[in-house]
Amino acid sequence: MSNPAWNMADGTVKPGYEATDTPDTGVARTLACYAAHARESAGRVHAEPGCPMRTCYQRDRDRIIHATAFRRLTYKTQVFVFHEGDHYRTRLTHSLEVAQIARAIARMLALDEDLAEALALAHDLGHPPFGHAGERALAEAMSAFGGFDHNAQSFTVVTRLERKYAGFDGLNLTLETLEGLAKHNGPLDGKTPGEAVLRTAIEAAGVGDRLHLDWYAPAEAQAAAAADDIAYNSHDLDDGLRAGLLKLEELADVPLAGQFVREALQRGYDKERVIYEVHRRIITVMIDDVVRESRIRLGRLNPQSLAGVRAAGHAVIAMSEARAGEIAGLKSYLFANVYRHPRVMKVVAGAEAVVHDLFARYMEDAAQLPPAWYAAAEGAGSARARASVVADFVAGMTDRYAVGEHRRLFDATPELR
Repeated sequence: MSNPAWNMADGTVKPGYEATDTPDTGVARTLACYAAHARESAGRVHAEPGCPMRTCYQRDRDRIIHATAFRRLTYKTQVFVFHEGDHYRTRLTHSLEVAQIARAIARMLALDEDLAEALALAHDLGHPPFGHAGERALAEAMSAFGGFDHNAQSFTVVTRLERKYAGFDGLNLTLETLEGLAKHNGPLDGKTPGEAVLRTAIEAAGVGDRLHLDWYAPAEAQAAAAADDIAYNSHDLDDGLRAGLLKLEELADVPLAGQFVREALQRGYDKERVIYEVHRRIITVMIDDVVRESRIRLGRLNPQSLAGVRAAGHAVIAMSEARAGEIAGLKSYLFANVYRHPRVMKVVAGAEAVVHDLFARYMEDAAQLPPAWYAAAEGAGSARARASVVADFVAGMTDRYAVGEHRRLFDATPELR
């Protein structure tokens, strides 16, 4: 697909689009009028001098990549725990795949690729160990202390828990990046899962009145959210096949995947090639559908601006209704046959027990925490504040660190395999 901003015949910029210069090379990048323009950013919570080589969104992306929480994603579960094999997705490789897809969508829609990439890379920074099993366990443990939500935790990581800079806690990301993280699941309209926990994190960061919480996020953030759906639906199917939880022949009638399985099998490819062929085709058709549908929605914006995106009343980066129905069918299939597979559920039960046990032990005996965390827990003024410290520590653990801590503190540790 060609860039919609360019007149291909003479290389000029179409009306409604604008050429902007990157600060390092002066090479023109063409952004749509509805994109988030770096030079028009609302800035950061803590004022900083600009960078002569990078836009503010490029700088956000770089800060996220260099964050300690980002490196820890290497050993955090996507579906299969770290020791199951070297070829399954981790939370880190998932984030990288989301970033690649987000950039592709942003490029084709003339959005700011760097902002979309930054949001894709940051969206799971707050995910606890052991994937959604760890999140369920931590949410249950925190139910009496205000709750837990991994999107809210990602926001807390970048605004408070990362501590690298002399002048502030967190990464001091732009308000547009913070807005995108806060609205990963849409506007805060009272219907968003984990909204109460998320609002608490936003208020703690002091930006509650600066993120347009009841409006839709910038298109770049919506692109990152769409890329998240595309990535996990395609790669969880891929990992499920490689793990032997699914059989190719059984996918023939599964929504979206079935047509590609039938075609690949008819061509006589070996199993490994069929799996890859199905995976890449699913990604391609989902990206293509998002771009086509989004161009229609963006074309209807009034006004054609970032403000128009926020006030649209619906997502402007989205799947078509027909494709969304297929995705829903694929999700249902994955839920029943991968996420609820007996082999996965056995690991889930053990993982939840590890997280529950660790939370309870640290709450009972904070001296078992590392010194800085112990001091924070002891200095907490209430049981809720103490629980928040413990939850922050447990959420930051990798799978293998959590298992190691459990072995240190308990006589028996569940076998996660």
